[in-house]
Amino acid sequence: MKIQTNSNSAFPSQVVSDQEKATWEYGSQVAMAIENEWFDQGRTNGSRYLTNWNSFHQLRLYARGEQSTKKYKDELSINGDLSYLNLDWQPVPILSKFVDIVVNGISSKSYDIKAYAQDPSSVKKRTNYASKIYEDMLAKKYLENLKATLGMDLYQSSANSLPGSEEELELHMQLSYKQAIEIAEEETIASVLAQNKYDLIRRRLNMDLTVIGISAVKTNFNTAEGIKVDYVDPARMVYSYTEDPNFEDIYYIGEVKSITIPELKKEFPNITKTELERIQKMPGNRQYVTGWGNYDKNTVQVMYFEYKTYANQVFKIKKTDQGLEKALEKTDMFNPPENDGFERVARSIEVLYSGAKVLGTDTLLKWELAENMTRPYADTTKVEMNYAICAPRMYKGRIESLVSKCIGFADMIQLTHLKLQQVMSRLVPDGVFLDMDGLAEVDLGNGTNYNPAEALNMYFQTGSIVGRSLTQDGELNRGKVPVQELTSSSGQAKIQSLIQTYQYYLQMIRDVTGLNEARDGSTPDKQTLVGLQKIAANASNVATRHIKQSSLYLTLKIAENISLKVADALNFPLTSESLVNSISTYNVSTLDQIKKLNLHDFGIFLELEPDDEEKAQLEQNMQLALKQGGIDLEDIIDIRQINNIKLANQMLKIKRKQKQAQDQQNQQANIQAQAAAQAETAEKTAMAEVEKQEAINGSKVQFEQAKSQMEMQRMQAAARLEQQKMQMQFQFDMQLKQMESQTIQSKEAAIEDRKDNRSKMEATQQSQLISQRQNDSLPQDFTTQNQTDQVVPGFQ
Repeated sequence: MKIQTNSNSAFPSQVVSDQEKATWEYGSQVAMAIENEWFDQGRTNGSRYLTNWNSFHQLRLYARGEQSTKKYKDELSINGDLSYLNLDWQPVPILSKFVDIVVNGISSKSYDIKAYAQDPSSVKKRTNYASKIYEDMLAKKYLENLKATLGMDLYQSSANSLPGSEEELELHMQLSYKQAIEIAEEETIASVLAQNKYDLIRRRLNMDLTVIGISAVKTNFNTAEGIKVDYVDPARMVYSYTEDPNFEDIYYIGEVKSITIPELKKEFPNITKTELERIQKMPGNRQYVTGWGNYDKNTVQVMYFEYKTYANQVFKIKKTDQGLEKALEKTDMFNPPENDGFERVARSIEVLYSGAKVLGTDTLLKWELAENMTRPYADTTKVEMNYAICAPRMYKGRIESLVSKCIGFADMIQLTHLKLQQVMSRLVPDGVFLDMDGLAEVDLGNGTNYNPAEALNMYFQTGSIVGRSLTQDGELNRGKVPVQELTSSSGQAKIQSLIQTYQYYLQMIRDVTGLNEARDGSTPDKQTLVGLQKIAANASNVATRHIKQSSLYLTLKIAENISLKVADALNFPLTSESLVNSISTYNVSTLDQIKKLNLHDFGIFLELEPDDEEKAQLEQNMQLALKQGGIDLEDIIDIRQINNIKLANQMLKIKRKQKQAQDQQNQQANIQAQAAAQAETAEKTAMAEVEKQEAINGSKVQFEQAKSQMEMQRMQAAARLEQQKMQMQFQFDMQLKQMESQTIQSKEAAIEDRKDNRSKMEATQQSQLISQRQNDSLPQDFTTQNQTDQVVPGFQ
């Protein structure tokens, strides 16, 4: 079958039918076009593949401190002669320190993968949840009144955790609200990354970004292993020309793998024995790896590639007897005749063809429409490559890295190091000068010979020498100091100059890369302020931020591809069961949601943990707010749990506002409480005064009552006494009356008696008188006798 070719390139024409694109001839021509573009040995400057490989290989050697020493030997040799140079040619691994600082710093950045369900069902559910909370916020007073008066709780959400403002509601939706399907998606992605040991892959990606300036990773799916995440060596990649740092506009991409014959047969079981023998005998696949060093000649170089093109999706629209329309999928060659009641509907969609070819041969191992193509939910006509690639400092196809900018300075540092060795090897030690004539004029006087050996021993052991100022003839002795020290200082200036040169190029590396002393671990000047050190470290982080952002982009791209491939994994029983089993180790409650993942569309983003500088600034703000009374200790504990620094600051502001409002309410409550207390105190004082007055009045009343009662009692007593007195007086009067009457009676009786007595006395007296007269005696006194007789009985 003859394949139409593109007149502008070696690739076949894409404006052909889908049936032609699916043929092996078409795939073979695509594979040959890629091979010619990357492995053409006829170029004057070598093939594009080997150029990239050698360039990346040299950069990796420099990053390890293992670069070739040939250039240094050529620099120091004279016509290729190194016989007079006894130097240590081992390279100084100066760049490895800076590479490790950047790679380890980026790899230590932790993050959380967040999934945001953005399909209509999830958005509606989220909107309804927020609407209910917002309605409760607006009707809170009325709901509280209903609850207080009627005892009915009509809240649609929790009344205890109800936000107080729209800002709090927005923060609540970002921090607290999480749908079960989102949790299931996040755990699915985390499980796939953990199973593929992505942390180790990520370190290799960060190393490639720093050393060679480009990183690549592949996400694939197969029914045996499920979703796979594999590291891709950029030195073995082939891709279409692009100027996009994220390689979004490439239409083919592939990689070269060294595979043994048994592995090749296992992966492609349809290869015949004769074909395997032919592949093994053909040396063509080895010419691309000439000079690679430790190359296993028992392997075969196979190029795996993906080719993006378009396909026509054609549907036959048939109208039924009931007036309905039925769509039947057809090939792009379908063209219904006119007036037959059928209609043709078509659209163009992107598709991927995956292929494999043995390099240096015409053997095409695979060419087929890729299964389980990754398509974004937003636009199902698009297709995503399985590779995620990023080269942040690429321009016009040329890639720049952190190490590539420092190779010249690293070479100068190595040459300076070798020159320093050379100068040090040629330094002459300090010696002594012996004046033989001066020694000959010295006589110790003890018979000992003062020879040069004796003079040196005396000089080195005691530091003293013996000499004569005059000769034996009495003349001036010019060698009176026979031993003199020789100092060689010519090499010191060279060594200091080389050290300064070494420091200069080291500083140039710092200036070019932005990795200053505040970040590379050098001891800072003790005079440097802490604030200036932080500014310098922050500036260094800014200089390498593009590497960190590229690493995060690759991680995000992988997470998105995993999210889109989960639907494929759920369609096969083995991979679905494996996925469910892995998820169950995280959260059993999400198992029911796993089955619904393919019904949802997710937006994946990374939530970075704040770095030490951001944490320190946030902590400083929290401590200041706590010191000023703006927040409480419980608020600080809640804020520290938030990894997103933006949300943490927003939470801090809301907590401050809530605390201020609460303080104002407390202040108003205190004022009202004080006023109520004062009113209550005044009321109590007034009541106490009233009670006091009432008590006083009561006491007075009681006193008056008691007084009246006492007066009444007194009067009653007086009346009783008066009555008794009157009774007694009455009795006395009665007695007196009786006595009087008795007395009267007695008196009358006495009178009568007296009368009788007088009569008797008179008679007696008369008789006595008579008798006296008769007897002539004195008269008798009767007064005493009469008085005695008149005393009333009872009265003394």
